[in-house]
Amino acid sequence: MQGFLTLFRGFDGWLFSGAFLLSLLGLITMYTHSGENIFFERQIIWIGLAVVGLLAAMVPDYRFLRTGNTAFLGYLAIISLLVLVLFIGEVTLGAQSRFDLGLFSLQPSDPAKLVLIVVLAKYFAKRHELIGDFRHIIVSGIYALLIFGLVFIQPDFGSAIILFFVWLGMILVAGIKLRHLLTVFVIGATVFGLMWQFVFFDYQKDRISTFLDPLADIQGAGYNAYQSTIAVGSGQLLGRGIGYGTQSKFQFLPEYETDFIFAAYSEEWGLAGVVMLFTLFALVIWRLLIHASEADTNFERLFAVGVAFLFIAHFFVHIGMNIGLLPVTGTTVPFLSYGGSHLLTEFIALGMVMGMRRYRTISRDRFAETPLG
Repeated sequence: MQGFLTLFRGFDGWLFSGAFLLSLLGLITMYTHSGENIFFERQIIWIGLAVVGLLAAMVPDYRFLRTGNTAFLGYLAIISLLVLVLFIGEVTLGAQSRFDLGLFSLQPSDPAKLVLIVVLAKYFAKRHELIGDFRHIIVSGIYALLIFGLVFIQPDFGSAIILFFVWLGMILVAGIKLRHLLTVFVIGATVFGLMWQFVFFDYQKDRISTFLDPLADIQGAGYNAYQSTIAVGSGQLLGRGIGYGTQSKFQFLPEYETDFIFAAYSEEWGLAGVVMLFTLFALVIWRLLIHASEADTNFERLFAVGVAFLFIAHFFVHIGMNIGLLPVTGTTVPFLSYGGSHLLTEFIALGMVMGMRRYRTISRDRFAETPLG
């Protein structure tokens, strides 16, 4: 019994509760009073598997990630999967981004975000005192750019943007100098200009143009953004009620269970529900930052911060997209949106943070029990 309690000693009830309740809110939003509830039924299974994944992720001693080649081997493995999906992946909504495994699909861009956080946390932790050298910004950028490029050409512009923000957030926390940050932005602006000219597809340019004037083409490129803003506004204070969202359930709002889950949620739950959503999300981020502040090593600190940046980037890019402040790129909300790959990745990330906390707690207790003299 003592061994079992020790195994889950690092369990954070507040962190788990926030994430689990967000998942339940998303699950309820997928419910409809008429027609099939296929997304609702499947998501129940994914939530159950995700919780199991979190508990399993608490078991390993993640101190092995600080040394050796494990992190780099994981990076090579995810690069291989991202290359492979371009050749044999399933094409869904114009993107070749997932493997069809029969009972379920695997989207490697989701675990790729977690792998990138691990690699960057290890890289910056080992070079913390030398982070002022711009060379380390370039090397870390190459790590991120390889994954970014492979995800972008799927094409999955939304996930690519998230990867960029994760990298940017982690180099800021690692201690990049201001002049180096300005250089990064200049390089980024130049790369964006070149990508606009030679890489972006016409539909991607349309989405960005629609961001500047969402109502310019309501029946075309601006349709999704327009319907999304209608859904958000129609929720008013208390919402239309669970299962009674007209924009989502009558399919005026496409992909309401994934790319536009916030709009569907806002329509049914209203402003009161949105406040609750933000509160739960703030709880998750607050607990991650607490773990980062209490970490024994820079690796653990950077990993927890990287996970926090991953969730923040997803959350605000998705919401900005849903209320017309950002172009429609196709991103999920952590824990809220339908899908197995992203949900498993998110709960496993939380499990890893708790697992690091468990060994930190055990080490401190052993130190305290050691007699002096």
